[in-house]
Amino acid sequence: MTDLHHVRALITGGTSGLGRAMAEGLVEAGARVAVTGRSADRVAEAASAIGDDTVGIVMDSRDEASVDAGTAAAWDALGGVDLLVNNAGIGMRTVNPDFMTTPQGFWDVTPEGFRAVVDTNLTGYFLVARAVVPRMLAVGSGRVVTVSMNHGTMNRRGFVPYGPSRAGAEALARIMAADLADTPVRANILLPGGATATGMLDGAAQPAGLTVLSPDVMRDPIRWLASGEAADVHDERIVASEFADWLAARRE
Repeated sequence: MTDLHHVRALITGGTSGLGRAMAEGLVEAGARVAVTGRSADRVAEAASAIGDDTVGIVMDSRDEASVDAGTAAAWDALGGVDLLVNNAGIGMRTVNPDFMTTPQGFWDVTPEGFRAVVDTNLTGYFLVARAVVPRMLAVGSGRVVTVSMNHGTMNRRGFVPYGPSRAGAEALARIMAADLADTPVRANILLPGGATATGMLDGAAQPAGLTVLSPDVMRDPIRWLASGEAADVHDERIVASEFADWLAARRE
């Protein structure tokens, strides 16, 4: 396993699902990690369970003041942040519990439900990156990983507001990479490659034959993106379920 003892990572939404799997994967490789979440109890539980080198920080990525305070706390606790993983998100279940089997027309989504998903999945990514990246630029290094989803999810029937929020986040990630192209900060996109067994599916009826990935699919690619081998990797869109083949082809 890659030695990541030199890496300090901040993972938003790291108390469960994809974020927790990535945090566990990084800590297993020796990294020091800060995980954020809105619930103090969940943050404390996750930090304790993930490992001794894990810091838990209560932060609401939708709120600018909370983001400023939370990212500053993470930077101070870790002595800097080498890797930001923008991951915090909420899914379709918040506006339609039966979204997997009974699509809901966009006209039936409440404005409050729409704003809640977009504020978390898109605005939150912007606020956190906006708070962390200037610090990375000031010290002359850093990496940003934006967690995204399949393009099919972004355009799927009945997936307002989740689809637009993820499409916007991916566009944001590509523009951030363009803005950072001539700087020492690298930016990339990572997505699982399919539906994953996270809280976004909890309690939702699922269509027959649906293949659900384990959140652990994210462990190897996030460790690699934190490693020395990925030091010059920039503006890549990496699908975790295809990572082994992608990396083999890259090494050839």
